[in-house]
Amino acid sequence: MLAKRQVHLDFHTSGLLTVGTKFSKEQFQEALQTGHVNSITVFSKCHHGWSYHPTTANEMHPLLSFDLLGAQLEACKEIGVRAPVYISAGFDEKEYDRRPEWRLLWHDDAKKNEESDRETHFHMMCFNSGYLDALCEQIEEVMRLYNPCGIFLDIVSERFCYCDKCKKDMKEAGLDINNKDDRDIFAKRVLQNYIDRTNAAVRKYSDTATIFHNGGHIPKGNYGFIECNTHLELESLPTGGWGYDHFPLSAAYVRCLKDTEFLGMTGKFHHSWGEFGGYKHPNALIYETALSIANGAGCSIGDQMHPLGEMNEATYSLIGKAYAQVEEKEPWVNGAVNIADIAVMSAEAVTGSRSGKADIGANRMLLENNCLYNFVDPTMSLDGYKVLILPDVGGYDTALIEKIKAFAANGGKVIASGEALLQDGKFFLDTGAVYKVKNEFSPTYFVPQFPTVNGDTQYIMRCNSYLFDCTDGTTQALVQNPYFNRTREHFCSHAHAPNDPSQSFPAAVIKNNVAYIGWDLFTAYAQHGHLCFKELFTHILHTLAADDLTVTADIPDRAVVTYTRQEQEKRNILHLLFAHTTVRGTNTEVIEDTVPLCNVRCSVQKANKPSRVSLAPQGTELAFSYENGCVHFTVPEVNIHQMVVIDD
Repeated sequence: MLAKRQVHLDFHTSGLLTVGTKFSKEQFQEALQTGHVNSITVFSKCHHGWSYHPTTANEMHPLLSFDLLGAQLEACKEIGVRAPVYISAGFDEKEYDRRPEWRLLWHDDAKKNEESDRETHFHMMCFNSGYLDALCEQIEEVMRLYNPCGIFLDIVSERFCYCDKCKKDMKEAGLDINNKDDRDIFAKRVLQNYIDRTNAAVRKYSDTATIFHNGGHIPKGNYGFIECNTHLELESLPTGGWGYDHFPLSAAYVRCLKDTEFLGMTGKFHHSWGEFGGYKHPNALIYETALSIANGAGCSIGDQMHPLGEMNEATYSLIGKAYAQVEEKEPWVNGAVNIADIAVMSAEAVTGSRSGKADIGANRMLLENNCLYNFVDPTMSLDGYKVLILPDVGGYDTALIEKIKAFAANGGKVIASGEALLQDGKFFLDTGAVYKVKNEFSPTYFVPQFPTVNGDTQYIMRCNSYLFDCTDGTTQALVQNPYFNRTREHFCSHAHAPNDPSQSFPAAVIKNNVAYIGWDLFTAYAQHGHLCFKELFTHILHTLAADDLTVTADIPDRAVVTYTRQEQEKRNILHLLFAHTTVRGTNTEVIEDTVPLCNVRCSVQKANKPSRVSLAPQGTELAFSYENGCVHFTVPEVNIHQMVVIDD
């Protein structure tokens, strides 16, 4: 089992700075104990390219006089803290400057590459060069000398290089450098060779060491990358541009992977990696670590040690405030499996592209509706889910279409949007409608056929829309076009033409257990966040499946609800989370103040009356009622995170 209270300790230090003169084993150990840390990733080689230990495979930092890595590993071993070792793979600034033939060249234009060389940042290395030989020697040396419990390799992703060797090898392989598909094929081969060789370098010395290749994102459906790791670490710094809804989306997919443990990786920084002197409010880390364990993950908090080697006491006091709570909650987290009502077929997994926004929009709508959900890829089973969401994108293969048909035929509810139900220009499920064509007008107007917050009017829809004729389905929404699309010859006012009320067409339809929405609704919600988008989705979801949802809670849209099962302990755990977020600066979402929620009413479906309902870790019993297969209870207070234990 992965340690759940980890620290990822960066140490990217210029060769101009003195290193390690204030390192103290005792002070290092005290910091970890203050932080309630049970695993810390320490460093062999940094982005600058220096090693922090004696080496023949590389060069030790010129202003380091002792084996800093060895001292850290010894300190950890004495107090029972695990210590995987970090090696920068994609960056090596020292060798980038010394060995131009090892550089990754982003462009086939020498001037553009020269401009990149002059920029002040770390530069990529080409894995299809002699650099990979050097990197593997460095990995083998660390394994041979220190026998660590794990290796963390950083800055790893699929990327194409225009260096002379890549051009030559690509030509010899019969691939055309001017063809994007061929470039993608070659980039995949280079990455796979990197994975094979670096993993072999670790396995040459250990069958048990953990291995993780960090690229900042776990690509949904890319098992070649997923399965080269022994576990996964989901890098997600909310204040560093990821936002607080990023981790739940990534976790909702990864926890579906069979036999795959994972960590949620955040940071103690106010902004992002590499920040000296930046600190979050303790409430932020308390929330972020609670979000990790509620979503089935362990925790990893990023830190960066000062070049002099002294651990920052304020940092570990901050980390300790969060990890003390995680440690207390671990008995209700270990071995727990997340329960989901809803499966979302990941648009990224279907298309192979991260550029679309459909997954983001679906994730936000489900979070804000406090739903229990997972993201799945086409290879995963749909058994056990009550609802399947197909967001926006089409292009499903025959096997996936047959899987979706079987799900619907067995009574599963399906909600699809955009092109998701199309096969050869027709709906492949019976929607009670006949598909016609993609609408030539954009934007269009949504006319609800159900109550909305702002009443009976027309709502702007800034996204693609699709036209169909309703046959025996029930229309849930109408679409109206603008008078004309905005062009130089035809425009009205500042943004778009108003709706033309003379014609309305069906835009959302339900027949039995299948619903179709004729807009790219989820993409639009990610881009624009209009309330009416979510109102339409929520109406469709509740019309189809309100009685099937396992948990309902009287809790705000910014709250998070998850539900887990500990089979060995014969109990379920309801996680309720809420934090007040504020945007500071240009676009930094932070958590500072605690805003407790009081008297939160909850209902949970359960086949049998529970023997006990209680708060954890407090142990306080809650009064509850049980009727019609539901447990009803009220949680007195949710202060950032509250667990409710429902014993069989």
